[in-house]
Amino acid sequence: MLQPDKKLVGRAFTVQFMPVRADVSEAMEAEATAKGLGRLRNQTAIDMLQPGDVAVVDLFGKIEGGTFVGDKLAYYIWKTTGAGLVIDGAMFYLGSILQTGMPSYYRGVHPTSLGNVMLTGINVPVRVGSATVMPGDVVLGDRDGLFFIPPQLVQDVVNASESQRLRDEWIKKKFDEKKYKSGEIYGRPRDPALLKEMEEYIKKGKEKK
Repeated sequence: MLQPDKKLVGRAFTVQFMPVRADVSEAMEAEATAKGLGRLRNQTAIDMLQPGDVAVVDLFGKIEGGTFVGDKLAYYIWKTTGAGLVIDGAMFYLGSILQTGMPSYYRGVHPTSLGNVMLTGINVPVRVGSATVMPGDVVLGDRDGLFFIPPQLVQDVVNASESQRLRDEWIKKKFDEKKYKSGEIYGRPRDPALLKEMEEYIKKGKEKK
């Protein structure tokens, strides 16, 4: 994580790379040339980004030769999207990228250029770690990790998160009173009166929104 104090929020723009296979690569390059796209490379996808996009790049964990961007292309992405990057691969010139303030998640750092890979998909399902990411997913990143949220579930996630935040807030307030053991409060309060108090606290907190 490049900017631990910043949250990453945006819309997933997925980019898929695979190890080079000559026959596949040659066929894809020929098709791209026929369509006037030119050579397929990282900038093919980068130049398609829009404000709010988070480039989610599947480089299958490749570090050496898996450098999706250095400082100049990272700067372009930051100025174009205002969001950030998720790279299951590498970056380089990290010190310069850090200065932009762009939140980024990446596997590693390496001074080599992108190589021995082929661009196989833009806005297709990709894999990052053990997560399947779909184009248009809402990307949420913080110190605890990354979430890829299907758009149709975003409101449910927001509601559940708000309930959890208020619950946590109530628990800490009860701990501040120094009247209870952790087992009496944390988890599910065993005392029905405390349980009701917590539920009322959550309800009132939501009503203030």
